[in-house]
This record gives sequence, C-alpha cells and structure tokens, in this order.
Amino acid sequence: MDARRHPRHKLEVELQVISRTCGLIKGNTVDISESGIAATFMEEVPLGEVVRLEFTLSLGHVEVHAVVRQRNAFRYGFEFLEASHVPAMEIIRRTCRELAVERVLSRRR
Repeated sequence: MDARRHPRHKLEVELQVISRTCGLIKGNTVDISESGIAATFMEEVPLGEVVRLEFTLSLGHVEVHAVVRQRNAFRYGFEFLEASHVPAMEIIRRTCRELAVERVLSRRR
C-alpha cells in the first residue's frame, strides 16, 4: 500500500524549474498529487534545493515553490511548499480532484 498523503494522478505537461544554482531547466511532468509533482529532466537538479516550478494545468498557470526530494535517473520528485502561493495550490487541488473523477469514470467504461 502506498503511504503517501495524497494519491498520484498521471499528468503530462511541460514544466520549468527555476533553480538558484542551475538556472532554467525544462522538462515534462509524469504525475501530480496535492503535495507534489514528479517530472523528468535531462539536466541535474540538486537534491534538497528549493526551486520555483512553473507549469500550466487546464484550470490555469501555476507558479509554486517546491523542494527537490527525490531523484531516480532522470526522474525527480518535488514536494510543494504550500505557503508559497495559495492560488496556485488551489488550482493544483482542483486539478487533482478532476483527475481523480476522470480516473473513476474511465474505469466504469
């Protein structure tokens, strides 16, 4: 059983990381939850660094700060810093709810 705080939802959109040490890095998301996002990059992002993430969801553009928590080859896991931008966190929450509903509806088909 997955011991995560929030379920993950598959999501494939472009994502930009703005890092103090690496500058601008572009990649693609893999999945999202209310507490974080996973993405792939061809460049290295330092573990533990606080970065700014920018990406666009169906409900709007998101700019949020996050901590680089995990790395597995080219896949990185980021934990959102919730206090960084409240409107962005609401877009993320609403998107996750919509993706959860879509997943349930697709299973019924």
